[in-house]
Amino acid sequence: MKILILGAGVIGTTSAYYLNREGHEVTVIDRQPQAGLETSFANAGELSYGYASPWAGPGIPLKAIKWLLMQDGPLVLRPKLDPRMWIWGLQLLANCTERAYATNKGRMVRLAEYSRDQMIALRAETGLAFDGREQGTVQLFREQKQLDHAADDIAVLEQYGVTYEVLDPKGCIAAEPGLATASVPFVGGLRLRNDDTGDCRMFTQALAALAAADGVEFRYGTSIDRVVVDGGRVSGVATSLGLLHADAYVMALGSYSPLMLRPLGISLPVYPIKGYSLTVPIVDEATAPVSTVMDETYKVATTRLGDRIRVGGTAEIAGYDTTLHPSRRGPLDRSLRELFPTAGDASQASFWCGLRPMTPDGTPVLGRSPIPNLFLNTGHGTLGWTMAAGSGRVLADILSGRAPEIEAGDLDLSRYSA
Repeated sequence: MKILILGAGVIGTTSAYYLNREGHEVTVIDRQPQAGLETSFANAGELSYGYASPWAGPGIPLKAIKWLLMQDGPLVLRPKLDPRMWIWGLQLLANCTERAYATNKGRMVRLAEYSRDQMIALRAETGLAFDGREQGTVQLFREQKQLDHAADDIAVLEQYGVTYEVLDPKGCIAAEPGLATASVPFVGGLRLRNDDTGDCRMFTQALAALAAADGVEFRYGTSIDRVVVDGGRVSGVATSLGLLHADAYVMALGSYSPLMLRPLGISLPVYPIKGYSLTVPIVDEATAPVSTVMDETYKVATTRLGDRIRVGGTAEIAGYDTTLHPSRRGPLDRSLRELFPTAGDASQASFWCGLRPMTPDGTPVLGRSPIPNLFLNTGHGTLGWTMAAGSGRVLADILSGRAPEIEAGDLDLSRYSA
């Protein structure tokens, strides 16, 4: 088939790679001059297969109130007269039950673990370089109650056969020697050995170049005006290049997907949650992180990317506002300063923000839409990098008329009407 993909972030690019490999004629359009320049540009750098978890869970409403009151808390709410903001928030609260959390985490871990397998194969096939490391993640707990709560996650990890270790403070330092310099105490950690790291932008651009060499057409600098539907099917996409036609269409515009789908009568429960990051040059390799340390208190991930440290986190609910608020450096600076005080030069850091496309249940929306020739691959939240390869492969299977290798029936939009 001739397939048109909307969006050249990590999700759209991996979709293009796998669809092209199946023999389809693939074109990707994006308003940016290159691939991976929006949400994929400077994310936290984690490939968090085992750590994949929904934000909605038991206890989150009370935690959210606490975070909103913290000076350097991981959550900021900038209220707007946008009913979609409040509807999405209520949907998220409805998922804050033990039953919903177990269901949603199970879906996410299933897709994330499959994505890990696909990334292993992709690395072997392509040899792509993206400052990647395969040395696991340490979820670091400063308080005993955080460590106790990890039992719920461990039950899901065991269900899906995910390798993990529960660490005491000495074990955390053995895994991440730089933590020996931390200026704050911690009680332990959960180590996920099979998690990886890497620069998402580097990966996306390298994969796009490889896909282009294999025949995928990338049309950059192309603005997308609307999706045109005729006779119950998509007949084209109106762009700055004119009306573009294909046999099938893939919506991979991240946070902007709902805006394109709403005029078609499709309600996609995805809302933009702004995240921030710092990219810090390493000045002392001996005390820098080996891989990723997830600071559970501030929800900040500190990741080694070559000769840089990427510090990413915080959640700002502010609609489509992409203002880079200097005050939001606080949680990032603080976590780095407390856990790896001598590793990097924060005064030389580059500061960035991007919009994460979040669903209220944490699981992406992947698969068919109510329009027969329109497919969705969006809503990955903080885990687009983690789930990209698996999502692209599942989508390619569906579009090629094959059953995916994992259960995917509960990943598409129909789960919201069940």
